[in-house]
Amino acid sequence: MLSTGLPQGAVPKLERPGPLRDRVYEALLELITTRALQPGQHLVESELAGHLGVSRQPVREALQRLNTEGWVDLRPAQGAFVHEPTDEEADQLLTVRTLLEAEAARLAAVNAGSAGVAVLEELCAQGESAVAADDVDAAVALNARLHAMVMELAGNAVLAELAGQVDRRVRWYYTPIARQRGRQSWIEHRELIAAIADRDQRRATELMREHTEHTRTSYHARRRP
Repeated sequence: MLSTGLPQGAVPKLERPGPLRDRVYEALLELITTRALQPGQHLVESELAGHLGVSRQPVREALQRLNTEGWVDLRPAQGAFVHEPTDEEADQLLTVRTLLEAEAARLAAVNAGSAGVAVLEELCAQGESAVAADDVDAAVALNARLHAMVMELAGNAVLAELAGQVDRRVRWYYTPIARQRGRQSWIEHRELIAAIADRDQRRATELMREHTEHTRTSYHARRRP
């Protein structure tokens, strides 16, 4: 294994169409979001290029873009490192997420039909199975899909666009606490889905606010003994 320290099978294949620099950017961002590349980890251009099967130039361009967006820190004479988020950064992001998703839950309770509720229930069942199997990666991905589906059922394009801007960072913060949240997170999902199915706007709003606040407080508590 190279010193970049990527887990076996973690590197995505660059098969999607589009400019190579964009595909490398997406691959590196996915590795950061899923924490295959850990906060604080040194990113060596030549090693990343070797992992991805590309030259160093698109990797360099991707790292510069990731630096601009706050995912990577470029340090003079030291190189590139995965950004280490401060508690304040996490708190601000997760607070905004609570506001967006609470409103999405309210609108979903207004607009969701039986087909949409059925999709939520299926995603929740898959998430519960992932937790039972201790498959953290699958649980994180299914958590993101369920929340995205609630946003879709809300039917507000502007709200969805704003949520999309924070979605990847939410996954980044959620991954290290996914096992800690475990089954309780999916119990909360079940209660939320029931409120949406009942078209109970107030209950859906309250449950989503509580649910996202639990994630925020769990993130801050993750390092305490």
